[in-house]
Amino acid sequence: MTSPDRLTIDIWSDVMCPWCAIGYGQLTKALTELDGEIAAEVRWRPFELNPNMPLEGEEQEAHLARKYGRSAEEGAAVRGQMKAIAKSAGVSLTYEGSSDDQSDAPPAMMWNTRDCHKLLGFALEQAGPQVQTQLKLALFRAHFNQRRDLSDREVLLDIAASVGLHRIAAKAALDDPALEERVLAEEQQAWDLNIAGVPAMVVNGRFMIPGAQSPETYVNALRRVAEKSRATVSG
Repeated sequence: MTSPDRLTIDIWSDVMCPWCAIGYGQLTKALTELDGEIAAEVRWRPFELNPNMPLEGEEQEAHLARKYGRSAEEGAAVRGQMKAIAKSAGVSLTYEGSSDDQSDAPPAMMWNTRDCHKLLGFALEQAGPQVQTQLKLALFRAHFNQRRDLSDREVLLDIAASVGLHRIAAKAALDDPALEERVLAEEQQAWDLNIAGVPAMVVNGRFMIPGAQSPETYVNALRRVAEKSRATVSG
């Protein structure tokens, strides 16, 4: 039995980005289909959609209306379409409140995510890609399903501890200027790769898959990369 082709997938994304959560859900379906054929190591890279967002954040609907010029009706239509796609990807973007009508839901907000990216960089360095992915998914849940304040460091440290990261070490990482410099350097790398939107997946450091694609698209793309990588090695 032949061993699976091994690929690395670097995903530039932001925690505030619903399409990033959807894209990962679709990628997960693709990798399940490719089980035994392709083994992928997923690493998350930083991309701040709103690097100048103040720490107090901004109400989501007001932010999207200001940024994209959407009316409330247009925003509702986009959200409905997005939630349907998310459901097919096995991803929930819905607040998980205590009441069915969600009357207890706190406002949906957009937050400054610089510290989120620093924490993700720390997780990759200290615990590896699997724990980093656990942290990323926990941050998605905290934002979309729990509507927690992801600019609050205590909230971030609670989430870090929930995936097994050492709380004191994580706090030190958030205060580390060298780690912030690495985050900014990776964001610059995104621009150097002509990444202007997320999610953007770079396979084996060379092959770009932009946007949230269908599982079938990811399956076909990853197979092509694996074939090219084998040809390069054998050549």
